[in-house]
Amino acid sequence: MLSKGLLQSVKVFGRKKTATAVLHCSSTGNRLINVKVRPLEMIQPCTLYKLLEPVLPLGKERFAVVGIIVRVKDVGHVAQIYAIRQFISKALVAYYQKYVDEYDQILLVAADPRRCESKKFGCPGACA
Repeated sequence: MLSKGLLQSVKVFGRKKTATAVLHCSSTGNRLINVKVRPLEMIQPCTLYKLLEPVLPLGKERFAVVGIIVRVKDVGHVAQIYAIRQFISKALVAYYQKYVDEYDQILLVAADPRRCESKKFGCPGACA
């Protein structure tokens, strides 16, 4: 990956109905999700399950690499929850596309060791 001195971060903006969500996804030492300056553990359980829906299918190991800070404005709680839920997934995809996947692609580009076998004497082509 990139050197440890650089801060790897992605900002994602999104709207659901009229709720505007701004997510800052970075590789800081926080390793947690903050919603409106509160940690995820401080949110009510019924709301928490809705917010954790994008985390459950992907697994917590994907979220262990990044820290996500969420800011939401406008309208009611339900629209805010939908906006946060939708853009947590979008922020994680953007982070992995920008930093992790590019590093993996560099490792995949390698010389192919297979070579064409030369023609043998007395045969129409390469004889096994």
